[in-house]
Amino acid sequence: MYKFLLIPFCKGGNITKFCIALISLLTLLLFLLPLSAFAQAERTPLTLELLQERLHTSTVREGNLTVDLRQMVIDLRPDNAAFRDAFYQLLRKELQKTGSKPLGLDLSNSLIQGDFIGSDLGLRTPLYAQAIAPIFTPAEQEQLERLRVVCLQSLSVALPSSKDCRSLLATPATPSSEISVFRGSLVLEKTNFTGTVQFNNTFFLQSVNAQGAIFNQLANWQETRFSRSARFNNAIFRRESHWQNSIFFDKANFKQTQFQENAFFQESFFEDITNFNQANFKQLAKFNRVQWQNNVDFSGVRFINSAHFTKAIFNQFLFLTEATFEQAVTFREAQFNQPVNLRGTSILNQADFSDASFAKTAFLNVSGLAFNSNKAKILGNSGQIGEKLIVNTLQGNQNVLRNLGQNFRQLQQIADANQIEYTKQQLRLAQLTRRLVTININDASQTSLINLGFSPTQAEAIAHRRLIKPFRNTSELLTLADIDLETYTKLSSQIVVDEPLFLGGWLLLAWNWLTLSLLLLLSGYGTDFCLVFGVGTIAIADFGLLFWLIDRLRRLYPSAIIPTVDESIWMLTSFTVLTLLGLLAILRSAEQPWLTLACLVIIIVPAPLVLLLRLYQQGRYHDLMDTSYFTEDGSMRQLRLLIGRLPVIPRYEVFRDRYMPLLCDRHWNWLNYYDFSLNNLLRLGFNDVRLRDKHLPGIISTLAWYQWSLGILYITLLLWTLSRTIPGLNLLIYLK
Repeated sequence: MYKFLLIPFCKGGNITKFCIALISLLTLLLFLLPLSAFAQAERTPLTLELLQERLHTSTVREGNLTVDLRQMVIDLRPDNAAFRDAFYQLLRKELQKTGSKPLGLDLSNSLIQGDFIGSDLGLRTPLYAQAIAPIFTPAEQEQLERLRVVCLQSLSVALPSSKDCRSLLATPATPSSEISVFRGSLVLEKTNFTGTVQFNNTFFLQSVNAQGAIFNQLANWQETRFSRSARFNNAIFRRESHWQNSIFFDKANFKQTQFQENAFFQESFFEDITNFNQANFKQLAKFNRVQWQNNVDFSGVRFINSAHFTKAIFNQFLFLTEATFEQAVTFREAQFNQPVNLRGTSILNQADFSDASFAKTAFLNVSGLAFNSNKAKILGNSGQIGEKLIVNTLQGNQNVLRNLGQNFRQLQQIADANQIEYTKQQLRLAQLTRRLVTININDASQTSLINLGFSPTQAEAIAHRRLIKPFRNTSELLTLADIDLETYTKLSSQIVVDEPLFLGGWLLLAWNWLTLSLLLLLSGYGTDFCLVFGVGTIAIADFGLLFWLIDRLRRLYPSAIIPTVDESIWMLTSFTVLTLLGLLAILRSAEQPWLTLACLVIIIVPAPLVLLLRLYQQGRYHDLMDTSYFTEDGSMRQLRLLIGRLPVIPRYEVFRDRYMPLLCDRHWNWLNYYDFSLNNLLRLGFNDVRLRDKHLPGIISTLAWYQWSLGILYITLLLWTLSRTIPGLNLLIYLK
């Protein structure tokens, strides 16, 4: 048409090319017109005659009888009141017919002008068993009875607020609460509602399909029950949508749904899988006190405004993968019974997990979390939230852990910041372990590669490739023609890619692994004072018993030098009590208590035991056999901090006169051995107890110096742990 109109204007010669270009452009625009314009042009205005015709000629769609009102323009505005009243009356009469085959409604691609009161189309009925029995089929009665079960589940958590639940749970049941039962399926695919939509207090016994529907005004789905699947994916809610106290018995699909105004889902109940994948909430989103019985997927969702999940209950997995929270999100007092996936999630403002409850198997996977501690915050109960933040690997997550640690330090939650540091060092230890024991393809021999699972041809190709250029990551193996995907998938987890290690580098790496392992096992990398206290208590008790034994049990013949029975009972009892206290502290605080105990035993048992056996094997034949090996400073008796103290008395005669042998005939003498052990390990004691320097077996001196050396390491570990666990103490230590 445009071509013929332009032909008279194009007969000029010079403007021929311009006219051709203009005609082509108009033709292209004609083909690119929105399909919705054609769809709207093809819509048929609904009249009462056409409505009656469609009501008497119902169609079958997806196995359900439906009233076909597709591609219609339905005018329900107030100025068309006569048609509106007749529309509801005729449609209600057909949809409410009782029988074995309920009738559904299909409004796909229709334009609904004015308010649509969908709840008036259902069958009004009280929700108690005696009333519903004669009206519905046995299958429908069973569906209605499911509501009672859900209400009982809600009662176990909190008193339900919906009217039907209160009515069902009343004793005796009262008929005061009624609900509108929509027996057939409802199809609203790409339906355009220009006015408000009311489906509140409606029970849908069949599926609801509102894919791509457009709600231009308020959408009211409060206290609605969806017995079958509810599909609202790709729907657009341009005004507020209300879903409070609704129950979804089957799958609920809100994938790629756009909520352009506030969305209210408070106290709703989702029994099956719920999908909000890639949905968009432009305004406030409220999910307070919602119960999710199955998995819920918020992956890729964008919350432009605040999101509230206060007191929500997540019984299965919660997926927030790559979701974006531009404003505050609140999970206060929420309950998590399974892990929460926050991989790649962006928190741009504040995430509040205060008073949230986590089951033993529940945690927050924050791998790849986009979080800047200078602009955003993660809140939670001090000493608890840090334990629930988990990352899978150190690589790619170091910045995440750094920001999380900085976040908790800014909030003065030192325990949580230390827990993040502990998690980081655990991952570092796993990385070092993998580096030490796993085959590195940049320096492994071809024989090792073949033994691992590569073919000789593949091993040769790897060796040839790394001569030209070392591998930088495992995925570069796929660039080799001889490496197939199956082999790569099978062996990629059993290899590492790093710089080749020589003997010196390997030994240094092994030393780092050993020291890091000891710090993690014996102190939680300086984050657990209770663990350090337990380790020290067992060490003090063990060496105290050892020194008492070598000093009081010297020989049996020719003349016995042994402790008294009372002293033995006191010593063994005190040793047992101290050891049990240390064990309880370790079992309570250590993440791997038995491994911690094994590490401690290796440090304090083998070397002293070998020296002790050697001492009794060779026997003792020296002067002063009846005098204690240990001496005490008799000039004063007080609590002392003996930082520079050595375990053997000096040779200077003036000092030697101050030190007198222990009195072995006193009942409290056994305390002196613990005092000596305490002095050696903590540099703290009630008296200055040391070894004498005359007629002292070298093995006994070696044992004392061995514990004294361990004490240097222990006091350093203790002070480091205190500086990390008590705010401000590190300044005091450094100023000293």
